[in-house]
Amino acid sequence: MSKALFKSTGVVSALTLLSRMLGLVRDVTLAAAFGGPRLDAFFVAQLIPNLGRRMFAEGAFSQAFIPVFTETKTQQPLDEVRRLTAVVMGTLGGVLTLITLVGCLAAPLLVWLFAPGFKHDPGQAALGAELLRWTFPYLMFISLTSMVGSVLNMYGQFAVPAFVPVILNLCIIGAALIDPDSVQMLAYGVFVGGILQFLFQLPALRRLGLAAWPRWGWRDLRVRRIAALMGPVMVGSSVAQISLLLNTSLATLVGSGAVSWLNFGSRLMEFPTGIFSIAVGTVILPSLSAHHAQSSPQRFSATLDWGLRTMLLLGVPSAVGLVLLGGPLTATIFGHGRFNAEDVRMTTYVVWAYGLGFLGFSLVKVLVPGFYARQETGIPVRYAMIGLCAGMAVSLSLFGVARWIHFGAAHVVFAVSTSLTAWINSMLLLRRLRQDGIYQPQPGWAGFTLRLLLANAAMGVLLLWLAGDLGGWLHANSWTRAWRITEVVLSGAALYFAVLWLCGLRPRHFRAATG
Repeated sequence: MSKALFKSTGVVSALTLLSRMLGLVRDVTLAAAFGGPRLDAFFVAQLIPNLGRRMFAEGAFSQAFIPVFTETKTQQPLDEVRRLTAVVMGTLGGVLTLITLVGCLAAPLLVWLFAPGFKHDPGQAALGAELLRWTFPYLMFISLTSMVGSVLNMYGQFAVPAFVPVILNLCIIGAALIDPDSVQMLAYGVFVGGILQFLFQLPALRRLGLAAWPRWGWRDLRVRRIAALMGPVMVGSSVAQISLLLNTSLATLVGSGAVSWLNFGSRLMEFPTGIFSIAVGTVILPSLSAHHAQSSPQRFSATLDWGLRTMLLLGVPSAVGLVLLGGPLTATIFGHGRFNAEDVRMTTYVVWAYGLGFLGFSLVKVLVPGFYARQETGIPVRYAMIGLCAGMAVSLSLFGVARWIHFGAAHVVFAVSTSLTAWINSMLLLRRLRQDGIYQPQPGWAGFTLRLLLANAAMGVLLLWLAGDLGGWLHANSWTRAWRITEVVLSGAALYFAVLWLCGLRPRHFRAATG
């Protein structure tokens, strides 16, 4: 099992790394071409369908669909699996078509609701509505893409779904290069990218013998079961998205550029999250579902343990790096063209705040599959709601204080509250898995933890010494920054893994954890 998980995680991580690198290229292109404030309307227009994607396609639907599909795949012939794929795709597509039409017609109202700060700038509000009409259909296409990707993952084909995000990044980069002065062109790129992502996976589905014309299937008991499972999962998935939506809405009240600073800061945090945290969660969910279907609690627990160790091995140094190198990374990646020194500083504060919550975000990605694989959706929803309430209370309170004292970086409080929400959610999930006996830590955690602490402490000292102050980075040219940040990151990574090796950490420790 460990060899297969390592291979699958490596494939997903490598392709996700490619996607994230192109994502950074995309953001660098956008920052240099448009700066911070000019992108606020586009990010709001992109945020709304992305919220639906994370809440629906990557959240409620995929988590409810995979366990039901696993049962059908395990117990039924291929024809029945093909039929399930067709009716789910047809029903999902029909519902999303209606939602898309409503969203496009209600674009001005959605912008007014989600970006209240735009009311002071009618031109910005009109632009946001125009862009949203082009970006909203992305929700439909990416949901269908997610559905097909889930099917491919259940057959051990992780490469094609992991490559799909590359297509969207290429479309947006291409749109920015075609007309660097047109924000509208970016929305067109999102629309085209959504269509191409869906079409790209269909040949792989056909090779599995599962391609069939979509058809409406609401009367199918399995479709209704998926819908019933989606209800509580959607509530849970919507918690984090509501928090993000609230923070973005309040950010429009902070002033011009705040939405873009939060977006660029979150991009740096999401880069390592996507490379391994999401990759680990994606890979272990089918395995956990299979172990549950086979009534194998020991292997279920061992797979969770493997996922946690793998995530922490790379997640802890990533969190340390985001906090200690937030300024240099922001200056190097985004500090070009119209993205000035003020934009760099304001984005750096966001990176610091997200860095403090990075492990919380990553833990949720690994722990939630432990519940959804057993079709247990109520508990994650309850914990997510607790985290949301706490985060929203902190967000509103800190925002009020920041406005009262005229704090110049009020947008940072939204990143702080989001990080707090992630930590609360992850700790509640972990405690419940332990209390219910679902997750039993494998031997060797004490030694593993000590090695991580020593390696990260050594790396942190080196990063502090090499990084220096932000002013030096801002005054350096682009090539000097790039060379210097590469040197700092590689030196830190080399020292980190060297210390782990000297402390005795070997690949066999991970094989033992899953064996």
